[in-house]
Amino acid sequence: MKTQLILILTAIIAGAVLPFQAVLNIQLGKTVHQPVFAAFASFVIGSIGLLIYLVIIKFDFSTISQVKNASSVVWLAGLLGAFYVAAVIVLAPKLGTALTFGLVVAGQMTVSLILDHHGFLGLPIKEINWQRVAGVILLLIGVVIIRKY
Repeated sequence: MKTQLILILTAIIAGAVLPFQAVLNIQLGKTVHQPVFAAFASFVIGSIGLLIYLVIIKFDFSTISQVKNASSVVWLAGLLGAFYVAAVIVLAPKLGTALTFGLVVAGQMTVSLILDHHGFLGLPIKEINWQRVAGVILLLIGVVIIRKY
């Protein structure tokens, strides 16, 4: 139970920092007059931070050779992350942070239901049911309300 609570709190914190990341990246994009470069710079700094973390935890870098065993499709994750960060940098100043992230969450939840339902790439299967669909519909209603006001 305690582990579950820590995981839930970590997920909430991870979600909570995304709007801050967006606002900071937007400011960087304005400073350099190029939102896509801001996304690139964000990834470079993030990569350096992850490298420092790996050094701190004494990661066994000899395991890097195992990367060649990964399916080629997994490398799309980096491109998808870059698209996401660049899109948020471009969209948030135009739509507002609340609407942008409301739409992002609605898109995430909709696709997540489909991925869960099919157990995509070995994920545990969690079938779509009316309660889960109702949750997404309520999110979409929230997005409409945010958009209106």
